[in-house]
Amino acid sequence: MADWDLKKLHILRTLQERGTVTATAEALHMTPSAVSQQLTGLARALGVTLLEAHGRRVRLTDAAQLVLRHADAVFAELERADAALLGHLRGEAGRVRVGAFATAIPALVVPAVQELRRSHPGLAVAVREAEAEAAYELLAHGSVDLALSLAAHAPTPRDPRFSRVSLLADPLDVALPAGHRLAAEPGLRLADLADEPWIFGSSGPWSQITTTVCESAGFVPEQAHAAADWSAIWAMVAAGMGVALVPRMARAGGVGAARGGAGDGVVAGGVALRVLRADRPRRHVIAAVRRGAEGAPGLARVLAALRQAAAAQAPEEPTVQLD
Repeated sequence: MADWDLKKLHILRTLQERGTVTATAEALHMTPSAVSQQLTGLARALGVTLLEAHGRRVRLTDAAQLVLRHADAVFAELERADAALLGHLRGEAGRVRVGAFATAIPALVVPAVQELRRSHPGLAVAVREAEAEAAYELLAHGSVDLALSLAAHAPTPRDPRFSRVSLLADPLDVALPAGHRLAAEPGLRLADLADEPWIFGSSGPWSQITTTVCESAGFVPEQAHAAADWSAIWAMVAAGMGVALVPRMARAGGVGAARGGAGDGVVAGGVALRVLRADRPRRHVIAAVRRGAEGAPGLARVLAALRQAAAAQAPEEPTVQLD
């Protein structure tokens, strides 16, 4: 393959534009002899004649014209590469890979991606669903650039591998069958549900969160049914099979949306979703990156978009009941 020297190609293109070796040398702040040497070297590397005498001047050969047609395309592509690199350095282009747990994707990641598509269309976000432990393994191994998880199931802030950013304190509301005797009870407390059959996952983060929250209220929940999918949990509550804690983000992500909107009344056969004002249980959502990477412009823009999405998920305190 020929040696395509970009500097020498630039000199040849300037000669085409300026017409003479002297004018080319002046434009490029070189001596005429240096211009001639560079073009002679280019001709030797390509194995063709680039210049031919034309009176006291030189002119480009057909081979030189062919070379320049391809060189123009190369230089145009390099200009696009320069623009893309500048966008990357400014955080306006590139690709950021995000690992996130299930309910964080519709509630936080999707709104963040939509905002970035509007404000920075050159910045691509690739999303991968992963629970806390798996997300941090992916982050540590370089398979994702940012991990969204719950603080209770993440490495400690002292872990030297990661930098953590708090995003949201996600309230936990309690879902009861619409006809439940406590569905409209004023000042409902979590302890009031100590004798109820509970629905939560058989293992994993959500199982631990449910048991921890209930134990903080003074009882161990009796698990009547095990499920990890929010739609399944919602359907079982609606069927009167038990009660469950539901994170506010799961509702924002569409859980229960297909069964109706928010309202003040309880509809028979639906679900009453009660805010536990006195207990105020929360789960804390954090973002983590590899330590030192938080200053990368593209990553910083994704974090900013996630903060904006989290701010839009700020807790709402009124009691909400869904059918």
